[in-house]
Amino acid sequence: MDSFEFESGRVLENVRVEYSTTGTPKYDDEGNITNLVVFCSTFNGGHSVLAGYNTLIDKYGLDENEYFFVKIVSLGNPNSCSPSETGLKYNFPPYTFYDRVNFKRQFLKERFNATNVLGLVGEGLGGFEIFTWAAEYPEDMEFIIVFNSFYKISSYRYVFVKCIESIIDSSEDFYSEGYSASLSKLSVAIFQLMFVDYIPKKIFKDLSNDEIDVLMEDYVDEGLFMDIHDFKFRNDSILKFDIESKLQNIKAKSLFLITSDYLLSSREDLASLENLIEDSKILVYDSEIERYSYEKVNPEIGLELLSFLEQFKK
Repeated sequence: MDSFEFESGRVLENVRVEYSTTGTPKYDDEGNITNLVVFCSTFNGGHSVLAGYNTLIDKYGLDENEYFFVKIVSLGNPNSCSPSETGLKYNFPPYTFYDRVNFKRQFLKERFNATNVLGLVGEGLGGFEIFTWAAEYPEDMEFIIVFNSFYKISSYRYVFVKCIESIIDSSEDFYSEGYSASLSKLSVAIFQLMFVDYIPKKIFKDLSNDEIDVLMEDYVDEGLFMDIHDFKFRNDSILKFDIESKLQNIKAKSLFLITSDYLLSSREDLASLENLIEDSKILVYDSEIERYSYEKVNPEIGLELLSFLEQFKK
């Protein structure tokens, strides 16, 4: 995009946006895409519990071309406009989830001439964007599907994010011009902490320490490719996230799914949503598989997703 203005008023020029599409767009008589669904990705932009459901949904007769999916790499993430991609590092503008939503809305308008979408689908950190989008722009979409995400940072999740903030702030090299080995060690330490919420509790307790070491090493390896500046700005935006007071603005038909046996997940977290969002449904599951087995899916969840999506076939 030629430029993007942040909520703070700062403007960046020549803004890079990475995106991908799946499926086939359908158009109305005025040339508007009628089946556009935006996928808002997880924290690291890649691994997705939802990714395995496309095969199952297809098995039950929902053509993948029924929807036109667009995945836009978020503001602040590598490959789109971010501290590392722009080279601004610690001079990058601080951003909020409102900024992240406006970044995607502006891109959809410029690239696809789309001011409205059929739906938003996402999980984890992507769910923060969906809550914000649906509350700030309630007329933009017909439905939202949010998996394992919440509408504010509080309780154990707040402590978790504050710990990450402290780890980053402990480095004297963060504001240096170069990229030292100590900054890479910070990323490793952060991913070791994040690993705690990577595997369901009931599976965790049956793992030996040697098995935990192997799984942790694989998980932490991803941290070596994470720029610490990207991580810090994202973490700062998470600390400020709280959309609770605006949830009643949401008009989209809403489906919320949560697996309750992870450290930072609980069924109580979303219990109030059914009262705050008029047309919403909450489904709570206990995981039967490891989170790292992305190719495995829960058929029960798959059928719920299928049933929900069938309502919006164009």
